[in-house]
Amino acid sequence: MKDSLARIRKPKGSQLLRLFLLRHAKSDWGNPALDDIDRPLNARGRSAAQTMASYLVAEDLLPEHILCSVAQRTRETLAHLVPALDHSCQVELRKDLYLQNEGNYLSIVRAFGGSVRNLLIIGHNPAIEDTAQQLIGAGDKTSINALETKYPSGALTVIDFEVDSWGDIARSGGRLERFVKPRDLHTSVD
Repeated sequence: MKDSLARIRKPKGSQLLRLFLLRHAKSDWGNPALDDIDRPLNARGRSAAQTMASYLVAEDLLPEHILCSVAQRTRETLAHLVPALDHSCQVELRKDLYLQNEGNYLSIVRAFGGSVRNLLIIGHNPAIEDTAQQLIGAGDKTSINALETKYPSGALTVIDFEVDSWGDIARSGGRLERFVKPRDLHTSVD
């Protein structure tokens, strides 16, 4: 899979942009007094976040820029990835990723992707799932079907675009490079 970028043909003059969509890992519902935004990860979620962070590192799927929701569970998911990041990776906590969790993140990606080629969004469902479904126009049908069937906590979608800027990405304009669930990587994580 590491050579997948080399296999993708790009039009001359166009660059490949890669979007990572990571749903936060499993959160803890044990304390009903906590506001939704303050819910932390549970033990299974912490394990899944570590599994996904290890996977991203092992597969050399490291972003240059991260947009992360301000919610506690997304920040804890991010915290597992931070030690593996290049010190030049920019991390931006965004309240709109929390507030727009019922819509999609397309406008946020377009507006705040910047000039980087590899952008990671750590957010919430249904917005993560809806964003992935709206942007994917091609890719492995089995993986697309799995994504459309269920987008569990901690799951990652990687979508490639042959465009020059994040402002140019369009609905159905991306190619699904992979869809990975924590349980696919480690049998003790659901």
